[in-house]
Amino acid sequence: MSRRTPLARPPRLDLVDAVVLEVHGLVHDQGWLADRALERALRRERKLWASERRLSAESVYGLIRMQGQLAFLLGGAEPGAPFRGLSLSLLYAAWLVRFGGASADEAAARLAVPPARLRGLKEAEARMAAIADPHLRLAVEGSLPRWIVERFVTELGEEEATRLVRVLNDRAPLTVRANLLHCDREALRSRLASEGVEAVPTRFSPWGLTLDGHQNAFALRSFQEGWFEIQDEGSQLIALACAARPGKVVVDACAGAGGKALALSAEMHNRGTLWALDADSERLSEARRRARRAGVDNLRTRPIPAGAEAALALQDLSGRAAAVLVDAPCSGLGTLRRKPDARWRVKPEDPPRFAALQRELLSRFAPLLAPGGRLVYATCAMGRTENGEVAEFAGRELGLVPAPLETLFGADRANALGARGNQVELFPHRQGTDGFFFAAFQRPS
Repeated sequence: MSRRTPLARPPRLDLVDAVVLEVHGLVHDQGWLADRALERALRRERKLWASERRLSAESVYGLIRMQGQLAFLLGGAEPGAPFRGLSLSLLYAAWLVRFGGASADEAAARLAVPPARLRGLKEAEARMAAIADPHLRLAVEGSLPRWIVERFVTELGEEEATRLVRVLNDRAPLTVRANLLHCDREALRSRLASEGVEAVPTRFSPWGLTLDGHQNAFALRSFQEGWFEIQDEGSQLIALACAARPGKVVVDACAGAGGKALALSAEMHNRGTLWALDADSERLSEARRRARRAGVDNLRTRPIPAGAEAALALQDLSGRAAAVLVDAPCSGLGTLRRKPDARWRVKPEDPPRFAALQRELLSRFAPLLAPGGRLVYATCAMGRTENGEVAEFAGRELGLVPAPLETLFGADRANALGARGNQVELFPHRQGTDGFFFAAFQRPS
């Protein structure tokens, strides 16, 4: 007698709705980061089933991502403008109708909102298509502030900007980097298969695998034992561009929580000295914790104060580094697909403000290079202000020589990435990665 497959339990929608409204309230009203707010809510609601946790997360990020479009359809305000006369319950109900498969009456009953406010959503596509201003129309369709859309159109042209905007509302892939201190990519792929996880090699990074995305990667034994790190393929390529080698002194100048530093250590085979520097000592503590799990032994951390005191803190490293990575703080425009709340936080003045800081950081850390040493400047931004223009500054003002990426990557990989000499721009709609920029330089011998 065959055993019956147990029926899936229907989610308890009242519990899911409570989580979604709590998290969205923390993000919208109190300025919390979406991932932190969601983590807090799910940690407290321990009785939620795994399926309910997934549904809560998908609904939270879906609502935050599309709230600009929904607010326009409900009240006519441009995406990014303050909500006026729109409750979070009404926005969530509208999301359920537009993207959650609910009828207007079902969503209204769940969220206790007037069903009449939701019935007009049936004509949403026609209403958006009728918007005369092409930039506003694209902003509403993509649920993005108009200034971001206009920036994309100016730099990429309308056709390509439209493709980019549409991709930004897709789910980002779950990409991991094999920890070469424990395994190579194929060994990791086999280990993941033994844990029931399908994975395919990344197109550009020799270390990466894309997982099917339906599991909690942090809960896997292979993760807990340090076999891999979760890291976007573009971020992996930045570490690869540094050409970190065993036995050398390598500096990750804006290391944060250490994601790229761990990749650099693996390239160094745990030999030599890897300095992880950052202004935030708490994030460096997280980098040390991650290094222990990954089996990294050559990582050294040092908090670097801002301003004039930084020079004294860096004095002993001056002229010693074979490679320096300046993965600079930036507007984060390249992460809009992965961090949907970022689109509502970033402001038009942020790219030039960050560009000034990026030039300051390059001036601070370039002197750490030994003669012949390699510097990689990188951001997770899209747009010339923080990328190409700052890279031009590095070559013009700091005495650095462009280092063509084809020499390190090989002609095939460099061409596939669209490398222009020493620079690469990565876009979600082109390469499938997050938005990144990096440029490689060398200090003359």
